[in-house]
Amino acid sequence: MRFELLFLGTAASAPSAERGLPALLVTFGRHRVLVDCGEGTQRQILKSGAGLKGLNRILLTHAHLDHVLGLGGLIATLALFDIRGTVTINGGPATLAYAERLLTGGVWGGGLLPVPVAFAPVAPGVLVEDGRFRISAFPVIHGEAESFGFLFEAVPMRHLDAARLESLSVPKGPPRSRLAAGLPVRLDDGRVITPEDVAGPSDPGLRLAVIGDVGETETLVEVVRGADALVIEATFLEADRDKAERWGHLTARQAAALAAEAEVEQLFLTHLSPRYETAQILAEARAVFPRTRVAADFDHVTIARARRPELASR
Repeated sequence: MRFELLFLGTAASAPSAERGLPALLVTFGRHRVLVDCGEGTQRQILKSGAGLKGLNRILLTHAHLDHVLGLGGLIATLALFDIRGTVTINGGPATLAYAERLLTGGVWGGGLLPVPVAFAPVAPGVLVEDGRFRISAFPVIHGEAESFGFLFEAVPMRHLDAARLESLSVPKGPPRSRLAAGLPVRLDDGRVITPEDVAGPSDPGLRLAVIGDVGETETLVEVVRGADALVIEATFLEADRDKAERWGHLTARQAAALAAEAEVEQLFLTHLSPRYETAQILAEARAVFPRTRVAADFDHVTIARARRPELASR
């Protein structure tokens, strides 16, 4: 099991020559999920080579324009490319209401969208679960905005103890497959064997936390604790801490301190201001948390197994 991350936009508030507005594509199993949709996201997807097919869900962290203004262009492009299937847009109730007004009352004044779109509100807790993966939402504080972060998890794999199977004379084939699926089996001699009877060590499930704009970290420590990767904003440097507090954002040092306290494996910084050089951001964060990377547009990250993310730039 693995998560594939494609950073499509890593700028804060306004695009620069090198960075587009916030958007992150997360691929896992049969799912392709977009977190936020800044202006120009559809072009970034096409430029990256990722393509639009299979994109079935958009998670909105909050309703600020730099995170949602690309929805109209993306929906229009899906229609022009004749990409079929319903797109589900998730966000907090206020965020979702804004996105729906933007699309049905603004971009398409008649209210009829060119592709099927389902608007599904988010509340804290599990949002999507398919047996192998789950997505959960959790509240974050970003000024007065209704904001959510998202936790992507791969359900831990169940392994059977080969020695126990042999000692209990569990035949190969369907009985062992049933036990691996977490179900009991009744053998020909009448004995009932439960999964717990033959359980071996289980692989820890992958955990990825994605947080958009946020102005504090105290409430996030336990939510992201032990994550294999944390993606979070770092709009300011510590020298401008007063500006960060005024606008409800983090400094690179604050983001790194969260990663260190929560004992995450890898930190990816995004939502970056053009007022700073990448080297400055990286230096400030790595002084607190060495396993930090500053994301760039089109960086591709593979989290292939628990606690071992690998980064490659396209």
